[in-house]
Amino acid sequence: MSPFTPSWLLAGLLVLSLTAAPAHAQLARTFVSAVNGNDANDCSQAAPCRTFQGAHDKTFDQGEVTVLTPGGYGALTITKSISIVNDGVGEAGMLVSGGVTGITINGGPGAYVNLRGITIQGIGFGGGTGLRFNTGFALTMTNCVVRNHTQDGIVFAPNAASNLAISDTLVADNGGNGILIQPITTTMNVRFNAVLNRVEAYQNSGSGIVADASSAPGNFAVVGVAVLASASGNNGGNGFLARSASGGGEANMHVVGSLSVNNHGLGLDARTAVGGGIVVGQSTLFGNVTGSAAGNVFSYGDNYNLGGSLPFQFSKN
Repeated sequence: MSPFTPSWLLAGLLVLSLTAAPAHAQLARTFVSAVNGNDANDCSQAAPCRTFQGAHDKTFDQGEVTVLTPGGYGALTITKSISIVNDGVGEAGMLVSGGVTGITINGGPGAYVNLRGITIQGIGFGGGTGLRFNTGFALTMTNCVVRNHTQDGIVFAPNAASNLAISDTLVADNGGNGILIQPITTTMNVRFNAVLNRVEAYQNSGSGIVADASSAPGNFAVVGVAVLASASGNNGGNGFLARSASGGGEANMHVVGSLSVNNHGLGLDARTAVGGGIVVGQSTLFGNVTGSAAGNVFSYGDNYNLGGSLPFQFSKN
């Protein structure tokens, strides 16, 4: 550049360079690798990041993080729409201890989060929670494992209308509930939807799968949970639990083609004070210590009850 370049032109070029810099700070698709990753990289495929958090922070809203190699990628807080995908490279996830939550989701009102092929493993040392959803529009989990946490495995506790979808996922050996769907809201007439398909909840100290509307007192919040082709067994509490408190929201659970077996509580428990309950069809219950079913539980009349200290007394819809 000529030494006689006007100062106004130099200033303009400087402004342009500063404005252009952030455009290179994030990518639509980023990558993580336990082999050659470094969070100082730009997270491209040629220069991947080392942790999920490093890649998340360098990914555009609605972008995707791709796992290149098996490994541990650290705890993660999600604040945007994003997909984190392990499509078969081997186990990829995080080890959780010391009261930490493996994945925390604090997304905006329209945030969509997608997790595929991720393992969230607790290792003791003060315990922790596998995953907690606080805010966002939707969470989808596919082919994940959440196990061995001293608290709940998955907690879905949004404060505004939100959606949860989980498929082909194992939630086991946790010190609390396997999956706790428990919205916390002060907004009237809000609906929270969940669909669980081919989900397995085993050996959790609490109940296997819980729909809980009792934390929305004085509101007409509705928690609607559909469970298909899933199994809840060997849990310290109930297999499936729908719960609400007087003056609170309504909890509904629909269980179809599923198993509730060898739980230390009831196979199906509907403690619903303000409507709601559990509707069950084409399902099997046996070996549950407290009994098969209690509360507002209704049947399509095509279930199998193979034992339990209480009779299988259902109304036929």
